[in-house]
Amino acid sequence: MKRALPVLVLSVAGLIPVWRYAPSHDTGASSTATEAAAPASTPSVSSSGGPGGTTSTVVSGPTIDTEKGPVQVEVTFSGDRIAAVRMLRQPNHPQTTAVVPKLIEETLQAQSADIDTVSGATITSDGYKESLQAAIDAKG
Repeated sequence: MKRALPVLVLSVAGLIPVWRYAPSHDTGASSTATEAAAPASTPSVSSSGGPGGTTSTVVSGPTIDTEKGPVQVEVTFSGDRIAAVRMLRQPNHPQTTAVVPKLIEETLQAQSADIDTVSGATITSDGYKESLQAAIDAKG
């Protein structure tokens, strides 16, 4: 009887993480992201005050609805190069918050949407790449 109480307490303590576990709904390749009803934004051009007369173009990609939430990027081009990427919409999820800087860094290095999917945030990565590619295509 002296062991029954500690065994019961430890059993309940061990089951709490199992009850609280929320599995990711990442289904891999069968997961499909769909575009929202709004079409891709048209590029808006603004001149920067640079000495070389460089023109920067800002293009917003479409909002991609994913299982985790909407994803939308805004790409700033300096000439033909990707100068900056900013997330306009992203899922409110800890994995997403942690992965966004890595996705942006890889985009700036690759200068394209041909980047690796980040493990643990596959759905967000796929939505990011889809919105990014649409913004690149809209720039032309």
